[in-house]
Amino acid sequence: MNVVILAAGMGKRMQSNLPKVLHPVAGKPLVAHVIDTARSLEASNICVIYGHGGEQVPQTIGAPDLKFAKQEPQLGTGHAVAQAVPVLDDAVPTLVLYGDVPLTTSVSLRRLMDVAGSDKLGILTVMMDDPTGLGRIIRENGEICRIVEQKDANEAEKAVHETNTGIMIVPTPHLKRWLMTLSNKNAQGEYYLTDIVARAVEDGVPVVSAQPDDVVETLGVNSKVQLAELERKHQLRVAQRLLEQGVMLLDPARIDVRGELQSGRDVSIDVGCVFEGKVEIGEGASIGPYCVIRNAVIAAGASIKAYTHIEDAVVGAASQIGPYARLRPGTELGEDVHVGNFVEIKNSKVAAHSKANHLAYVGDADVGSRVNIGAGTITCNYDGANKFRTTIGDDAFIGSDTQLVAPVVVGKGATIGAGTTLTKDAPDGKLTLSRAKQMTIDNWQRPVKQKKS
Repeated sequence: MNVVILAAGMGKRMQSNLPKVLHPVAGKPLVAHVIDTARSLEASNICVIYGHGGEQVPQTIGAPDLKFAKQEPQLGTGHAVAQAVPVLDDAVPTLVLYGDVPLTTSVSLRRLMDVAGSDKLGILTVMMDDPTGLGRIIRENGEICRIVEQKDANEAEKAVHETNTGIMIVPTPHLKRWLMTLSNKNAQGEYYLTDIVARAVEDGVPVVSAQPDDVVETLGVNSKVQLAELERKHQLRVAQRLLEQGVMLLDPARIDVRGELQSGRDVSIDVGCVFEGKVEIGEGASIGPYCVIRNAVIAAGASIKAYTHIEDAVVGAASQIGPYARLRPGTELGEDVHVGNFVEIKNSKVAAHSKANHLAYVGDADVGSRVNIGAGTITCNYDGANKFRTTIGDDAFIGSDTQLVAPVVVGKGATIGAGTTLTKDAPDGKLTLSRAKQMTIDNWQRPVKQKKS
């Protein structure tokens, strides 16, 4: 199957220098959603028609399996599809999609493909309570005979509630021939793709229709207001799927999934959380309010507390993270690890049952099991040019306000006294510390602020 994606529109109402189809829904450009849907249909040939914004569209979404054709000037939908004619394969039908209609599902499109087969013109239609501004499906004796645009419709035609979504599938040889016959003698002065319906009727090619599961699948974006509305509609659909899978959402209206979220049963997600990229959450885990989690694995029973940020990291089973913690890329936490408030971990492995409960930075480190990292501890991993690793053995105790100057090794069972700056390896099972001698200076007086003259 050929797929032609119309993505050349200017989008004046967006009030933006960014081409309309590159504005994001769920963290991904509108047209990228449409491309992913086309790929899910196993399309053999995908051609994106671009125009407004010049090369921004192919530069942003370019991929080896995509072809691009530029529509300039933009003279209507029929003219847009005609730009793809040189790359269309006559042996398979052509499906026309729209780059600003991101939520059409492969299920609805397969339904349309099934009714059209290889020899019919199929149109995805939808019943609208208020069809104002939309093309009307005109039928005679129950059969589709033409599509009339709002500006060209008479009063009887305006009263029709079945509307054209613009999405259609057409036998490719017929499509190429019909495109050659289009006229721009209409209120818009454009070449309408919808006019091929009348050509099909004239040629005796059956015109059939299918309907989507939900009208939201057919909604396009022409303004920032519509973009925001579509974002919420999409997120609510995602929330409903999660609820059906057994996830507890404290408020389905306050979740943002900007990628793929896989959740086990009895997962709890509080309000205001953002999930980006690919996130996996194991059974019984809980996510507190206002967390941002990107490309991460959260194992079963883990508790992620409020305002925690996790990126490219793995959290072990039954671990407790946050509140206000940050796990940066390369972090791998074992089972029952505690990472408390204002603790940052980067590119480090922390084994089971270890704790850093508050105010610490652990970077480029290998931390053993049952280690206690006291408040104010820092791994000094960067000398201004290169990164070095810190190794902390099992059962070590790191006192508060300690600086571990990498590369350095803290042995198994070692204790590092509070306030230590460790620049040499600390042996197993011993207390190591470095402190300046404490002094009290008699007859010292605190400076007094001098009065200005």
